[in-house]
Amino acid sequence: MKRIAVLGSTGSVGEQTLEVAGAFPDRFEVVALAAGRRVEKLAEQVRRFRPLLVSVADADAARALRDALGTGAPAIASGDAGLEAVATADADLVVSALVGAVGLAPTLAAIRAGRDVALANKEVLVMAGALVLRAVRAHGVRLLPVDSEHSAIFQVLAGQRREDLRRIVLTASGGPFREWSAARIAGASVEEALAHPNWSMGPKITVDSATLMNKGLEVIEARWLFDVPPERIDVLVHPQSVVHSLIELCDGSVLAQLGVPDMRVPIAVAVAWPERLPLLDRLPRALSPLDLAGGRLDFEAPDRERFPCLELAYAALRGDEAAPAVLNAANEVCVAAFLARRLPFPAIAATNAAVLEQHFAAQRAAPLRDARDAEEADAWARARARERFASGAAA
Repeated sequence: MKRIAVLGSTGSVGEQTLEVAGAFPDRFEVVALAAGRRVEKLAEQVRRFRPLLVSVADADAARALRDALGTGAPAIASGDAGLEAVATADADLVVSALVGAVGLAPTLAAIRAGRDVALANKEVLVMAGALVLRAVRAHGVRLLPVDSEHSAIFQVLAGQRREDLRRIVLTASGGPFREWSAARIAGASVEEALAHPNWSMGPKITVDSATLMNKGLEVIEARWLFDVPPERIDVLVHPQSVVHSLIELCDGSVLAQLGVPDMRVPIAVAVAWPERLPLLDRLPRALSPLDLAGGRLDFEAPDRERFPCLELAYAALRGDEAAPAVLNAANEVCVAAFLARRLPFPAIAATNAAVLEQHFAAQRAAPLRDARDAEEADAWARARARERFASGAAA
């Protein structure tokens, strides 16, 4: 029986993680859950899985959850301390599925407590990849990728000699605007950006897919997860989202992982590794086998002019250790403003570029000594992005 704790249990990945765990009650025990303010959803999860500890965003949400559960409620924590309590709970695996910079501190806490981590919170490695990997090595834990692309690379690398790896190729669906002209993209609405053609994801990651920033962040993640320099990480647009990523070996062989575009598959790989779960038997109504008969697999190079966020990620990687944190923070602020209808779609990339350029011009470069350095870079970038909004420069 594997004991798991979930950071971000009411989000898209968190809910699907619990769906997988719930389909295998003989394999998994859910011991701790952390969420934000979706108290009703969290209460449902608590009633089903009966964890020993839960955490919510603040004291008001804690009171609401306690009222909803009544007698027999588990221990309820809140705020940053609550996230750390869940991250360091007595678990075999912590699923880090929070969204954004808030996931860095609890993920580091889990690693330092000796917990293996299944990582879906991509901003953790984007903000502080070098710092996180140093902690992973120091504490002898496993960092298991949950993103479908990184899970694919993780799977196809198994059994391969690392010295034989020539390059990694991450695939991208291309998002909802893959075939749109630059002029049409400029007027894209929130609803259009959220209409992803293949994947069911949360709003922030869906907008990132529309800008290709999601793929840029995955390039940064891959650099740290697989210890590969950025010049050996490529991106291909693959609109069917069947080939989840590829590796090229030194003899020219290319190995790929294929599957239906469903996050429950990479989640299951991470939580059960090195075993496999019979998902098709336990989730037959939710998950279908891959059918390649009569299908097609298309690939094309990404258009970096229409989608400049991808190149910004490479630029950040070529910079100092703090540059990816700066880019990520500016992007979070921009996406939130776009979703709130306060920023036009093209201004996301433009603002990201301006803040990153400002970081380089200020010569703020320094190695990340601890999480506070990454958080300082994050706060600096958020302030610069908001200053541009206030001045009207980002409109």
